[in-house]
Amino acid sequence: MASVLRLREDLAAWLWHPEGATGAVVLGHGLSAVHDQRLTAYAERFAAAGLAALVFDYRHFGASGGEPRQLFDIKTQLADWRIALEHARALPGIERVGLFGSSFGGGHVITLAAESEVHAVVAQCPMTAGFKASLLAPKATAAKLTKLALQDVGGARFGRAPKLVKAAGKPGEVALMSAPDTLPGFESITPPDSVWVNAISARAGLEILRYRPGKTAARIAGPILVCVCEHDSLVDVGASERVAHDAPQGELARYPIGHFEIYTGDWFERAVTRQTEFLVRHVNG
Repeated sequence: MASVLRLREDLAAWLWHPEGATGAVVLGHGLSAVHDQRLTAYAERFAAAGLAALVFDYRHFGASGGEPRQLFDIKTQLADWRIALEHARALPGIERVGLFGSSFGGGHVITLAAESEVHAVVAQCPMTAGFKASLLAPKATAAKLTKLALQDVGGARFGRAPKLVKAAGKPGEVALMSAPDTLPGFESITPPDSVWVNAISARAGLEILRYRPGKTAARIAGPILVCVCEHDSLVDVGASERVAHDAPQGELARYPIGHFEIYTGDWFERAVTRQTEFLVRHVNG
C-alpha cells in the first residue's frame, strides 16, 4: 500500500517503500495527466520488485494544490520533479535513485537526467521535440490553438484567469491533443473516480513548441531506456529514437502500438517487465 504525503503544502505524492529498499524511482506523468491514470500501476510493479516508488501530481493538476487550476507551466513542472527527486534521495535506506516519465513526463526526465546525476532513467513514449510534435496536429486545429494561446498569454499579463481548452478531444475539436486515438486512449487509462480534469491552459501550446528536451540527450551520463510506440500519434517517434542513440548509455525498446496502448493489457505487461528489470539492474544494484 502507498502512503499519501505532501512534498510541500501544494504538492501531493504517493510513496511505496518496501522494507530494505536501497533504490527509489520517481514517477511523473504527461501534460494534464494525473497519478491515477495508470501511473500508480507502474509504481506498484517497481515496488513489488523491491524498489521504493514515489509518484506525484504536478501543481495546478489532480490532487495537488495551486491556483489557478489547470495552469500548465514547464518551469513549474520541472521544479516539482526536482522536489520529488530530492525527497526520494532523502528517504531512509535509499542509496540510488532513478526516474520514470511518460509522455510529456518522458521529456522532463530527459531534461533532468542531463542536468543532475541519477542512476537510471525510463522515458516512455516521450515528448522530445515540441515543434515536431506540433506538426502532427491538423493545420486548422493548430491555427485555432495558436490564436487561443496568444489570447491566453496576453490575458495573463493583465492578471486574467487562464483561457482553458480541452486537453483531449475528438478529431477536429479545439483540443491540445485530438488524434483519433486520443479520447479512447484517455478513456482506457482513466478510472471513473479519477481526479483528472479534461482542461489545460491554452498557453501550453506555445510552451510546447519551444520545448526540446531531446537535444540534451548527449549530456545524460547514466543509463536511459527509451520506450517508443511506433504508431504514436502525439509525439515524433524519430526524435524519441534519437535520444536513445545520442545518449552514451542509451537503450531503445520499440513497440508496434499507439501512444496509449502501452498503459494497459499485454503491452503494459511487456513494457513494465523490461522497465522493471532495467531499473532493478541499475538502481537496486
